[in-house]
Amino acid sequence: MLRRLFWSGRASRRVRDRLLYGSRSWKENARMSDNIVGCLQKLTCEFCQRADDRPEKYGERRTYEDYNLTVHYYCVLMSSGIWQRGEDEEGFYGFLPEDIQKEINRAARLKCAICKKKGASIGCVASRCKRSYHFPCGVERGCIFQFRENFPSYCWKHRPTQKRSPTSNGSSQCTICLELVEHAPSYNILASPCCKNAWFHRDCLQCQALSAGVFFFRCPVCNNKEKFQNEMLRMGLHIPERDASWELEENAYQDLLQCYQHCDINICLCENGRNYNEPDSKWEIKRCQYCGSSGTHLACSSLTSWEQNWECIECRTILAKSTGNCQKWRKRSRSMPENTDIGDSLLEEPSPKCPRQSPGSHLGFLVRSPKICPSGFTQCSQLDLPSSNNRLISPSSVISPSVRNLTLRKTQLVVQQRKVSNILRELRSQINTKRTRLNINRRNIWDSALKGFQKRSFNPANTIEVKYINCRTKTHMDSSKGDFFLLLIRHLQNSSLFEGDSSKILSFDSQALKDNLYYEAGKMIAVSLVHGGPSPSFFSKTLFDCLVYGTENVKPTIEDVADVTVLQTIEKIKSARTLSSLESAISDCSEYLAIAGCLKPVTALHDKDALVNEILNYHVIKRTLLPFESFRQGLKTLGVLEKMQMNPDAFCSILCHKPEKLTAKLLGDLFAIHCVPGADKARSLDFWMGYLQETEGGESAVTLEDILVFATGIRDIPPIGFDPEPAVKFLHIKYPVGKRRLNCLELPITKSYEKFKRIMDCTIRSTLRLESEVH
Repeated sequence: MLRRLFWSGRASRRVRDRLLYGSRSWKENARMSDNIVGCLQKLTCEFCQRADDRPEKYGERRTYEDYNLTVHYYCVLMSSGIWQRGEDEEGFYGFLPEDIQKEINRAARLKCAICKKKGASIGCVASRCKRSYHFPCGVERGCIFQFRENFPSYCWKHRPTQKRSPTSNGSSQCTICLELVEHAPSYNILASPCCKNAWFHRDCLQCQALSAGVFFFRCPVCNNKEKFQNEMLRMGLHIPERDASWELEENAYQDLLQCYQHCDINICLCENGRNYNEPDSKWEIKRCQYCGSSGTHLACSSLTSWEQNWECIECRTILAKSTGNCQKWRKRSRSMPENTDIGDSLLEEPSPKCPRQSPGSHLGFLVRSPKICPSGFTQCSQLDLPSSNNRLISPSSVISPSVRNLTLRKTQLVVQQRKVSNILRELRSQINTKRTRLNINRRNIWDSALKGFQKRSFNPANTIEVKYINCRTKTHMDSSKGDFFLLLIRHLQNSSLFEGDSSKILSFDSQALKDNLYYEAGKMIAVSLVHGGPSPSFFSKTLFDCLVYGTENVKPTIEDVADVTVLQTIEKIKSARTLSSLESAISDCSEYLAIAGCLKPVTALHDKDALVNEILNYHVIKRTLLPFESFRQGLKTLGVLEKMQMNPDAFCSILCHKPEKLTAKLLGDLFAIHCVPGADKARSLDFWMGYLQETEGGESAVTLEDILVFATGIRDIPPIGFDPEPAVKFLHIKYPVGKRRLNCLELPITKSYEKFKRIMDCTIRSTLRLESEVH
């Protein structure tokens, strides 16, 4: 009873001490209790006299209280005088406790040849070798223990070795840990028996063997199993006879058994929510027959029966573009009667609230011909067609490799842009509710912004409010801070702080350096990114790499040079075909080369390459080291530079690449739709989507960017996203209104599409023209 209370931990410390020590003082009791617990935690193996509990190295450690016995499994397994007389579930995996005790008594008379202590139960099986040793001592000394047949062991003098190939020289990467490994077989370095020049660390292979087990352990290079396992067993690796660790994990693959159960239609009609699924009813969820990663309720689509196939808009768009039908599928009806069903044209847009899963691979695609609606206009790609219009096309026949590669690059860029959005939202958590107002003059955006940023009271972690001053129209009073950051980033892009065409590097402006403007520019960009401003997207790859990896690790290119004189100097040196012409070119620009520290004698024509690299390094990097360091310090604001260095690919997508091109679908998903009670929401929504698609097709007086500016104040979706989320409200008003502080677009409810389009074109165009005139 006493032992059970002690080990279960249910007895309090005071009660346990009283039971164990009687009337001793509580301090003595506590001290003795700690000593006993410490001793129990340091139970040593009876063979090797070590308390290490490292199953991956010495095997499982087990204690038998009835026998007062603690042993390591490998110490028992490799002992020379013991055999498994029990079943696997008896004793210590077949080794009975009484047999283990007998082996301990036998080993107590044997001295270890390595540590010189008693208990050496393992002997070398080589004839005439009398060496005995403990298992841990043997491992440290380089003995080989073979986990097969009779479990023989070999001392460091007689252990099996691998032959060295005469062609194996130098070093290569261990394909498991990716560290360098010398091509010299030894105890710690093993060569693959099935692959030439495949070398591994023993510890790496042992860890992989313990994880993979006998069924999955194979050559990491060629996947050979039998030959590789036999050689590794010969060289002393332990390959457990069990399944792989990832196969033993409970419910490890449970996610693969789940089907996608979510309605992605833009307007879900189910009152029980998008995740509701009732089989054999109109609320049963039908998945896309191609990707399987989007779905719809039968009632939310134009499907009339479960037997019909359904495709998501993404899959259809890819097929439409591949067959040249993209322009046809963009067309929408210019007007629609009130009793006309909107069908899938408005419903099959994916919900922006539900992230998509990765699409699966399929053997074929179904291409549909566009459907003509009663009004005579071609309906957009969301409408389903009868099976008679279907034709099966192989993916390889409709998507060329160049298109596939371009699509892949664009997809990767979009993925990185979404990743940076999450990072910036994480940085935005630093922003507090205390407000800082910036009074901005649109006619002098730089000076007024600089004045606000340089104030001692300015704190980048405060919520920023922008108020435009000296404005002659009321339009500017509702401008958002996104509009301010857009104007500020444009000014920086075209300022004397940077040079270059579309991809810019830092210039050297001595007055700007003196006024600390490079620091302020870096701070403004960092604040803009975290507070919801647009992507700068004008950094050159060289400038970005210098910020992330350091100037000493970057090699500039000739594309980074914007100075015409320097370009002519470089081209003149590069075009030299003889040593004399090279010397002449150097002589012509000797003054500049002397200033750059590149004026050196040349002895051969190939010296021009090194000279060009020195000129590039001076002009792009060395010349601008002081501005660069100041700019870099500014980017540290709010932790932006640190996140850039931790996630270079993600930030490169917004600093060196243009934002994702706006499309009708993108804007349609961006705005949440609201409508006054009693209005025909379906018709109003159809007018809105039709207007977006005609604008994308160039059939409107404005652009998609103009619409976004009218509603939010900026031309592109900011990297961090909008806050608050953009919304469209259909109201009983005469003209559309853009409330930029709320990212809200209020639209009139009209009876015809022609009137809706005319009002939208006129209002947006006149408002933006007036703003540009005032600016």
